Amino acid sequence: MKIRLDKLISNMGYGSRSEIKKNAKKGLIKVNNVIEKNSGKLVDTEEDIVKYKDETIEYRQFIYLLMNKPKGYISATEDSYHETVLDLLDDYHKSFLPAPIGRLDIDTEGLLLLSNDGKFNHELTSPKKNVPKTYYVELARKIEDDYEKIFKKGIKLMPENIVTKPAEFKVLTEKTCELTIYEGKFHQVKRMFEEVGNRVIYLKRIKMGYFELPMDLEPGEYIELREEEIKL
Repeated sequence: MKIRLDKLISNMGYGSRSEIKKNAKKGLIKVNNVIEKNSGKLVDTEEDIVKYKDETIEYRQFIYLLMNKPKGYISATEDSYHETVLDLLDDYHKSFLPAPIGRLDIDTEGLLLLSNDGKFNHELTSPKKNVPKTYYVELARKIEDDYEKIFKKGIKLMPENIVTKPAEFKVLTEKTCELTIYEGKFHQVKRMFEEVGNRVIYLKRIKMGYFELPMDLEPGEYIELREEEIKL
């Protein structure tokens, strides 16, 4: 892949393009051990060795993050009123311009993937893929015996007049459970429980596809996934 020197170095979190351009004129960039003062020069990310301030630049096109989203943050890249999940990232990871894959409500916690890989995003969010999403749910009232049967059959949600796909239901205690759904309608989990006369008081996503929320990952923390962990 060919890319401009200034874009490559900037994308890796080493500063703005204007800053890199100035440093190029100072002789601080080398391509294959030869000083290169033209920051707009095209280089091959697979063939050329780029050094900036004597540090070798390891180019990466895509980044994959797994976050334990806390309450109070929205799953968006920008917002005029609320903090977004991108505000939880350090400058290096922000420089890749990742976006949330799917979304969690502002008051929902748990597993949220972020990436700048459009294909990866599509594989996890396309309705045709039927990617399972599992939630830990705490309810205001006791779980009734017929919940499992009702959720497995599907629930009609209004005003869209749609029926949810069959969901998997696992009782944990009289007021807690795990629910696995295969789609992502607006406020779906909360609305499903409202339809059976209950109310969600705490919601956390613990699985999405083959990704699982690590037990030791605190709200607001995230980890970077290795490319070998990404299965498309």
